[in-house]
Amino acid sequence: MGTEAAQPRSAMAETEPAQPRPSPVETVPSRGIAKTLVTLADTLVTGFDVVDFTHLLTERCVELLGVDAAGLLVTDQRGDLRLMAASSEQARSLELFQLRYARGPCLDCFGTGEAVHCSDVYGATARRNWPRFAQQARGRGFGAVSALPLRLRDEVIGALDLFRKTPGDLPAETLALGQALADMATIGLLHERAVRGGRLLTGQLQTALSTRVIIEQAKGVLAERHGWTMDEAFTRLRGHARNHNRRLAEVAEEVVSYGADLDDPALGRSDSRPRR
Repeated sequence: MGTEAAQPRSAMAETEPAQPRPSPVETVPSRGIAKTLVTLADTLVTGFDVVDFTHLLTERCVELLGVDAAGLLVTDQRGDLRLMAASSEQARSLELFQLRYARGPCLDCFGTGEAVHCSDVYGATARRNWPRFAQQARGRGFGAVSALPLRLRDEVIGALDLFRKTPGDLPAETLALGQALADMATIGLLHERAVRGGRLLTGQLQTALSTRVIIEQAKGVLAERHGWTMDEAFTRLRGHARNHNRRLAEVAEEVVSYGADLDDPALGRSDSRPRR
């Protein structure tokens, strides 16, 4: 009886076609994307709150796009970029560093109105174009960043920044969804400005920039009190605000000004606040 020689394992492996690696978007159920779009749209039309909307946007970017962190920069009434929201403490501090030194891929994105990608902060391009930013990004554990413009035709009002720990390019499908989220934020912010004649949104943006300081202080208070990280403190702070249908800034103000805690049943009751 004749026998056939066994085919070497290496040769067998070569005959098997390589399976393409799915992009983060392909692994997210369509209902998850639909739910996010509905939630963002609902935020826009029911009691529009810039702080809540921008923080929600950065959180959903992390969930849907498979990135490790996201930040949102928006112009104030003078046209200067300001940090509106960040999904993590590392992203927040890197965005602030970028604004302070006015150099980085996100600033280039805002200046040109075009997407800017840095696939490797360890690479020669990053070290040449943004040496300080690249160093700071590496120090915070990031390996790559993509900046997507908040733009409607010729008007650019900010940038959505996507940070990743591992160097590499984002798949085209992921970038397309990221730009769609950035476009939704742009349309929402500009529509509100048009509806209110620019007055309300400008005031909201300035209030948001001011209340961000209160929110950061509240995060610090809760983190020190409970031994939480800053990211965990923010997650719990925002979760409490959502669960009790309250504005994030209001809860943060009570934590900072009145020493309230999130598990305090009196939190949010006007009669529980000390008289000034």
